[in-house]
Amino acid sequence: MSRRKAYGVIIRGLMYLAAGLTTALVLFMVGYVLINGIPHITWELLSTKPSYLNDTIGILPDILNTVYIVIATLFIVLPIGVGAAIYLTEYAQNKKLVGIIEYAAETLSGIPSIIYGLVGMLFFLKFLGLKTSLIAGAMTLVIMNLPTIMRTTQESLKAVPQSYREGAFGLGAGKWRVIRTVVLPGSVDGIVTGCILAVGRILGESAALLFTAGFAHALNGFFEGLTSSGATLTVALYFYAKEQGEFGVAFAIAAILMLLTLIINLAASLVSRCFMRRNKK
Repeated sequence: MSRRKAYGVIIRGLMYLAAGLTTALVLFMVGYVLINGIPHITWELLSTKPSYLNDTIGILPDILNTVYIVIATLFIVLPIGVGAAIYLTEYAQNKKLVGIIEYAAETLSGIPSIIYGLVGMLFFLKFLGLKTSLIAGAMTLVIMNLPTIMRTTQESLKAVPQSYREGAFGLGAGKWRVIRTVVLPGSVDGIVTGCILAVGRILGESAALLFTAGFAHALNGFFEGLTSSGATLTVALYFYAKEQGEFGVAFAIAAILMLLTLIINLAASLVSRCFMRRNKK
């Protein structure tokens, strides 16, 4: 066997080993969490709130708080992120300005979430005078997820063929009409994918919310809940595992989050495939 063939065999073996180790670690983590968490998931746990008088634990407030903060974050970040992407792709003429904004967005996506939490606490709570609440947490998550929405939307807008725009301009359509009727419908797959990925990051975030959203387990309506302190599922997981030592409940919440993450990733994959098939047709 020549030296080149031996080198190729070794490299191929190392790649297979790395892929196998990665797969094994993922399967082990998923299996460990599900095996330890699913037996503790009960209807009482999912449908009640904590009661210290009866010494019962329920995560219904935490589930609702998670839903509230996801809705509030997407309601704010989607218009800003999609609008910024449209401006950078379709309107901006200064390439240096576009490059600076894109570099800033990439830098934001690499900052640790604990720093977002610290900045969110100092700005939204101290400077703006907001109290610890879900809306303060949602505003912090908006800043965190803005780069994801921007970049996915930008790439999807750039994927729309230039001939589509030229054909619409040739028919006498204005700039905004072309964007609204031609470009955006052709890039909706990227927008939806970015939205789904943002939901996944919101569900898994805890460090930023520890500083801004709080730990309360109160059962509130949507608008009342946004202006009140509230723990999401990830914050509740930390609370029950670290503060109360309820590892069964913590594993149950972890299993729920794991299943939600798997569902979200599967949904993103299905959405992408559906739009790819539609575009081929």
